[in-house]
Amino acid sequence: MDDASSSNRPDLSAYWMPFTANRQFKADPRLFVAARGLYYRTEDGREVLDATSGLWCVNAGHGRPEIAEAVQRQLLTLDYAPAFQMSHPAAFELASRIAELTPAGLDRIFFTNSGSEAVETALKIALAYHRARGEGQRTRFIGRERAYHGVNFGGMSVGGLVNNRRTFTLLPGVDHLRHTHDLERNAFSRGQPAHGAELADELERRIALHGADTIAAVIVEPVAGSGGVLPPPVGYLERLRAICDRHGLILIFDEVITGFGRLGSWFGSQHYGVTPDMMTFAKAVTSGYLPLGGVFVGPRVREWLEADPAYMLAHGNTYTGHPTCCAAGVANINLMRAEDLPAKAAAAGKRLGAGLGGLVDHPGVAEIRGEGLVWAIGLAPSIAPGPFTEALLQRGVIGRGLPYANSVAYSPPLIITDEEVDELLAATAAVLDELA
Repeated sequence: MDDASSSNRPDLSAYWMPFTANRQFKADPRLFVAARGLYYRTEDGREVLDATSGLWCVNAGHGRPEIAEAVQRQLLTLDYAPAFQMSHPAAFELASRIAELTPAGLDRIFFTNSGSEAVETALKIALAYHRARGEGQRTRFIGRERAYHGVNFGGMSVGGLVNNRRTFTLLPGVDHLRHTHDLERNAFSRGQPAHGAELADELERRIALHGADTIAAVIVEPVAGSGGVLPPPVGYLERLRAICDRHGLILIFDEVITGFGRLGSWFGSQHYGVTPDMMTFAKAVTSGYLPLGGVFVGPRVREWLEADPAYMLAHGNTYTGHPTCCAAGVANINLMRAEDLPAKAAAAGKRLGAGLGGLVDHPGVAEIRGEGLVWAIGLAPSIAPGPFTEALLQRGVIGRGLPYANSVAYSPPLIITDEEVDELLAATAAVLDELA
């Protein structure tokens, strides 16, 4: 960075950054100071293509005045209202707008502040459901290897990323299914891999081991994100649904990444034609402009909890359904619908997937996989994700390294143009040529 940019830099010492080697970062900081459309601007004036939608979240692109103006209006009208025993119109408006987009029946919405909180909420609702049915002994959860369900204790426990789990005490009574990554049989799949549906049958083995009457819920991402961008094998989600039905288990889809258009449908459950009992969401509900998440609850669960008209879920937060966040959500959904961004994601995803598919013979590429507008390149063993994403950034593109799958992921905003897809592909090819 030049002296002019560093002279305007704030003091970096006080902020303890998440998932970051703080000493290394602060010795050579990387700061964004503005963003518009697909591009960030760095403090030294460089334009950098955001091929990761921030953290899988900025689906509508950066700097949308429709969202910013809605937030300003809400702040000047009603900045905050309590969520317990009172509310405000924006929460009900947003709930109604997004309930129109979900699979039939998933039309009760509990708001949270993040995806991590959404997962905790869904797990607690599953326990409340079984207790209401008189089966309070169902307390066990089944997650999956290489899954990411946030960083709170429940989500970390059902998640399967080793580095996130090893430092902390985990919840008891949690087991995991195998992940679905099969490099040998599915190395160059576009969309759902042909092989691996039988991996869902591992749930039957967990049920035989623990007893169905001890298991509350199964939680999976329709497409595993941080664990490697792993679309489900053909028939896999259907088998999970059937097994859960057979044994009275609640099926939860974590749609924090796949929700709100990324796969070409509003939600992954619609894309794959499998409806869970609950879905978590966050990130793209506001396109990342303000923190907001939540849980969609289907009829199987809610009918038991609503059977008592005085029933109260003893759960919530100070900022549940925050007025300003809900206003951002309403504006975001309105513009996504007006511009049909899920359809744009499907079209852009085909171009991106085809372009990445053209790299299959490159010696630096071990596999290509993806669905909609989320794709990953599996790198050859000689290339690590860290050096790859650093070299990519030097060429003006942000990619997300996925160390568990030795991969780099692309999940750009849904507004990406053909020219921007081609820019991303050209930078990728150049980095592969440099590092292979």
